[in-house]
Amino acid sequence: MVDNAKNRVVITGTGLITPLGHNVADTWAAILAGQSGFGPVTQFDGTDHSMGGIFEVKAFDAEQYLDRREARRRDRYQQLATVAAMEAMAQSGLQVTDDNRERIGIVFGTGVGGIQTLVNQEHVRQNSGLRRLSPFAITMIMPNGAAGMVAIDYGIQGPSTTITTACAAGSDAVGHAFRAVQRGELDAALTGGSECILTSVAVGGFERAGATSKKSSVTPQPFDKNRDGLLPGEGAGMLVIESLAHAQARGAAILAEIVGYGQTTDAHHITAPAEGGAGAARAMKKALADAGMPPEAVDYVSAHGTATPLNDVYETMAIKAAFGEAAYKLAVSSTKSMTGHIMGATGAIESVFCTLAIRDQMLPPTINYETPDPDCDLDYVPNQSRPGRVQVAMNNAFGFGGHNAVLIFKAFAG
Repeated sequence: MVDNAKNRVVITGTGLITPLGHNVADTWAAILAGQSGFGPVTQFDGTDHSMGGIFEVKAFDAEQYLDRREARRRDRYQQLATVAAMEAMAQSGLQVTDDNRERIGIVFGTGVGGIQTLVNQEHVRQNSGLRRLSPFAITMIMPNGAAGMVAIDYGIQGPSTTITTACAAGSDAVGHAFRAVQRGELDAALTGGSECILTSVAVGGFERAGATSKKSSVTPQPFDKNRDGLLPGEGAGMLVIESLAHAQARGAAILAEIVGYGQTTDAHHITAPAEGGAGAARAMKKALADAGMPPEAVDYVSAHGTATPLNDVYETMAIKAAFGEAAYKLAVSSTKSMTGHIMGATGAIESVFCTLAIRDQMLPPTINYETPDPDCDLDYVPNQSRPGRVQVAMNNAFGFGGHNAVLIFKAFAG
């Protein structure tokens, strides 16, 4: 139940860079238009791969945002995090000063960190020897590198944490930041996630695990009977969150409120979800209890919705287990049908989408939906966005290793 002694936690800034756009406005417009970020592979040789395409950030040049020297010292996942953080901080208007820098923290999520640099530097070592390795290789590879870079960018000196719970990492980052502000350990936090695993070895690993779609168009297809797997993407999503008192004291515009977080582990299988989505259902129930809300209060669920055969049917079962009959009154959609699966960043990106759905009272669609699956029988907002009541939104994120993270967002009312 809600403890009135806890701080209320609000969102005052959002930032995005995705396969659909380099900022929040462009990405969200594409989401509501039902556009796909699917395209050809350009960052590695895709000749021997079974995928028909991938979800890359288009026409990205880090030197548009950073000077050349600084851009070259950051792995692509760090560059993407930097861009999303810039937008979130600018929108929030939060100024980091000597008076507050120790009361602002960073909680960041990623699946693997700088894998492009790791692969590149191994090629350098093999072809040219150890002396040709970059002196910045380690800081570009390490998963906490993005959090460290962003802290330096803004002079943030409060606690800085990086979470690597696979595809739940972005949501877990937001959840842990929420807890820190709620408990009064921080007045504000910059939180979210970034990912770029687009290398032949990483993508090939997903292919060998049997997780990826082999179609060359109209894919991925979450919750569709003919779905055949996920497709990897890259991008970053960041949020500035604050205690309500802190945001109001500085006159910040409030976008939405975070009211619940639930986290569980399946302890079942390293890649497959627990039978019937049991762990996911427990996480949803924990998030509802944390928010002090009945299931009937939720209007929209941003589904994990990977388009893998097991995930989609088990997530549907989990939603039914958590919501009961109220499940059939929910709008449920998978924006991964448009962005691809951005791994450790996906929960943070979809947290921004939940915030925007509440702001605009619009339900994002699940595109590429053609053939209903009898085992997936909820309202998946097929193919077209639509206006709808979104006072409360739930965001599901599940990761390899059995990690389940669920967040609940609410329209702000003073």
